[in-house]
Amino acid sequence: MTQPKLKIKKGDQVIVTTGKDRDKKGKVLAVFPKKNRVLVEGVNMIKRHMKPSMDMPDGGIVEREAPIHASNVAIVDPKTGAPTRVGYKFLQDGTKVRYAKKSGEIIDK
Repeated sequence: MTQPKLKIKKGDQVIVTTGKDRDKKGKVLAVFPKKNRVLVEGVNMIKRHMKPSMDMPDGGIVEREAPIHASNVAIVDPKTGAPTRVGYKFLQDGTKVRYAKKSGEIIDK
C-alpha cells in the first residue's frame, strides 16, 4: 500500500474543522503520513501519568498534544485567515508551490 500524500507540512498554520477543538488554530508540529495524522500545537490535549525518571524526577501528570486526523484540519488562508483547500502550481522559474484555492495566495515561503 502506498503512503498517502498530505498537503499539510510541518510549520503550516491550520484550523481544526471538526471535533471538540473545532475552530482552534495552531501550528503543525509534526506530520505522520503513514497514519494520515498531524500534531497541532495546543489542539487535542491529553493527560499522561508519568513515572519518575531521569527527565522527570518527581513524575506526575503531564498534559501534551495528541495527533489529530489530517482530514479534520484545513490550512489557514494567508490572505483572509479562513480555512482553505490547497492546490499546486508551477511558477515561471519552474518551481512547484502550494497555493490557497480561495485567494490564490502562495502558501510556501
